[in-house]
Formats: sequence, C-alpha cells, structure tokens
Amino acid sequence: MSFAAAAPMQAAGRSVAPSMMAKSQSLPFLEAPPALDGSMAGDVGFDPLGLSGYFSLDYMREAELKHGRICQLACAGYVAVDLGITVPFAPKVSSLAAHDVTVQRGNMLLLLFIIAIPEALSYNAISEMMSGQSDRKPGDYGIPYKFCKPGDTATQEKYKLAEITHCRAAMLGFSGMVTASAATELPFPYF
Repeated sequence: MSFAAAAPMQAAGRSVAPSMMAKSQSLPFLEAPPALDGSMAGDVGFDPLGLSGYFSLDYMREAELKHGRICQLACAGYVAVDLGITVPFAPKVSSLAAHDVTVQRGNMLLLLFIIAIPEALSYNAISEMMSGQSDRKPGDYGIPYKFCKPGDTATQEKYKLAEITHCRAAMLGFSGMVTASAATELPFPYF
C-alpha cells in the first residue's frame, strides 16, 4: 500500500486546495500566529500557546516591558545586596533572606505603598491606550531614548529591539539567580 497525496477537492466547479500558512520565524515547524505580524520590536512569531489570539498584544507588551525593566533592576539589586551594598537601616542579610526579614519587620508593607503610587498613576495611561483613546505605545512613558534624534526611526527601532532583548534576558537571568541562590545557599556568584 502506498501513500499518495490527496487530489484537490472540487466545490462548485473550482478546485479547493489546502492553503499554506506562513511559518513562524522562531519555530519554523509551527504556523505564524496571525496577530504577530512583525510590527513590534522583537516579534519573531514566538507564540506556541496561541495567547496572541486571546489577549491584546499592546497589553501583553506593556506587561512584558514593565516586568523586564523591573527584573533588570532586580538583577543589579540582588547582586548588590549579596556583595554587601545596602541602603541605611536595611537589614544586613543575604538577598535570599531579605524578603522574609523585611516582611517580618514590616518594611515590605511600606515598599508596597511606595510602589503602588506610580502603578496607580500608570493605570490611566494604560487604560486610555487599551480603549484607543490615545496613540500611546506600550511601555512609553514620555521618556525619549537618550541617544536618538527626533525623527530618527532607525535608531529608535534599534534601541527598542535592544530594550526588549535585555528585558527578556533579565527575566530569565533573575529567575536563574534566585534559583541558584536558593539551591546552593552561597553568596554571589552562587556556585
């Protein structure tokens, strides 16, 4: 018995051949998600779970940039604390123990309120972006890229790609740092 390609089906006098979908640049064995058209920096069609079809890409990019920027700061802070660099009145403990110690002392609640202020202020801008009331782009808080001339879109796109790449690396890196720190219970470099 041999395997042969199926003949195109006839429907109302014309042939109906299966259409070929574009393949994802990041996962060439999967179809490219329709919502990921390459218009955002760092978009290479990576969406194996198909989330781009269910949620707003602007909202997901806003969250990705926000978490990535925080993780970039967290990587530096985690290492700094383990190297002995702390702020005045901070407990002199390892980064791994710092969370539990600051929760017990009540400092974490103060930090929660301090962080809640800019978070609450950003909700309005994000809400307007999501409803289409503004032309704000995800992650844009009105701070221009320092080395870009106004109208230099090529340099701006280069910096946007660099930023999202660094954000993604920081999110993975911070997870790895905390995991290595918890597994070895050793100070920096955690091995």
